[in-house]
Amino acid sequence: MLIRKPSDIPSSEITPETVYVNRRNFIASVAAGAVAAVVPGEVSAGQAGGEPQDKLNSWEDITTYNNFYEFGTRKGDPVQHAGALTTSPWTVKVDGHVMKPATYQLEDLLSPHEMEDRIYRLRCVEAWSMVIPWRGFELRRLIERVQPTSQAKYVAFQTLLRPDEMIGQRRPVLDWPYVEGLRMDEALHPLTLLATGLYGKDLPNQNGAPLRLVVPWKYGFKSIKSIVGIRFVEDEPPTAWNKSAPQEYGFYSNVNPNVDHPRWSQRRETRLPGLTRNHPTQLFNGYAEQVAHLYEGMDLQKYY
Repeated sequence: MLIRKPSDIPSSEITPETVYVNRRNFIASVAAGAVAAVVPGEVSAGQAGGEPQDKLNSWEDITTYNNFYEFGTRKGDPVQHAGALTTSPWTVKVDGHVMKPATYQLEDLLSPHEMEDRIYRLRCVEAWSMVIPWRGFELRRLIERVQPTSQAKYVAFQTLLRPDEMIGQRRPVLDWPYVEGLRMDEALHPLTLLATGLYGKDLPNQNGAPLRLVVPWKYGFKSIKSIVGIRFVEDEPPTAWNKSAPQEYGFYSNVNPNVDHPRWSQRRETRLPGLTRNHPTQLFNGYAEQVAHLYEGMDLQKYY
């Protein structure tokens, strides 16, 4: 099987966090300009404007402070309860307006030569953010493989529904299963990642194992976890949080300091593990140069 569990990997093959960070910093110091141009959340030797770069969050930060309502609504619930989730075998159904619909075993969905490390900041609507070293492949690689028809205008995603293992699904907190969606041009953007791991290891269950979406210029709830379905559709698909509270959560959900959540401001954020909102929020989470053209001419106050 292509993806191995951490327990199956000899300790000699696992890159320690400190070595990983030092290696990435060395690579970035050699080619900081090129890397920053492609991945603005990358840790590098410098940053435009002379501001210091953010440090990677630790493995502990990333894996113990999570939003994953399928395992509970508190930040510590996922790490406590997600161990019950069975992630092998795992299948992903791809259908809708495509020439090549298929149900993939996870190992058949992934191509080793397409895997790469990317460091993105993930910002949540509660105004906290982390810098995470993801491992994965561009969603557009899968899209190219299944060949959408001209009717495919959006991509809809669905999370696993298994309340016997996902304790949070036993309560009607949301309309389960969790669903999300992207416009086709968003899905095809090279920053949009299907992630399978972090820090060079497989994704822990609480972080969305074995396959999750990462869309770094949007609020974190758009980056749907534990994906079992990908459907290509003509109309804007319903999304879990928009169905639950449409006045608070729009379809696009781009990070925007000028559009407040009805119950709190989005102008500043907390860079975990900090405790205070002491950082100005950046439009599109700092990826404006790469993605602003997708929304040219749109009223971002209306299409929030």
